[in-house]
Amino acid sequence: MVIGKPGTSPPGLFSSFEMASAPTPQLTLTVEQARVVLSEVIQAFSVPENVARMEEARESACNDMGKMLQLVLPVATQIQQEVIKAYGFNNEGEGVLKFARLVKMYETQDPEIAAMSAKLKSLLLPPLSTPPIGGAIPAS
Repeated sequence: MVIGKPGTSPPGLFSSFEMASAPTPQLTLTVEQARVVLSEVIQAFSVPENVARMEEARESACNDMGKMLQLVLPVATQIQQEVIKAYGFNNEGEGVLKFARLVKMYETQDPEIAAMSAKLKSLLLPPLSTPPIGGAIPAS
């Protein structure tokens, strides 16, 4: 095994330090642009191929939250990446996170974005049922 000097890496590869310190351009979208992108992301989840991919991942996960994170989240991230990369977000998980933060920021300012964000979340997450408090059903 050959080890280079600390801080050096083979051509084309970055050390984790270099990646962390590399400047990343800040992407900003107007409220109107965010609405358009969010709408396109939601529409992407209704494309038959993506519907099939999500259904397959959900069936494999069997409503197990851990498996949902392992199987469904990566598929959902890929679907979102395909849309948002056209708007300058990088084509990795970081781009989806930046987009999510931007949407979150606009949710409080724009009811339409808040509604679309809730719709997107409903497409990504299974409905959660909460058990009754105390574990018993009260008699009426």
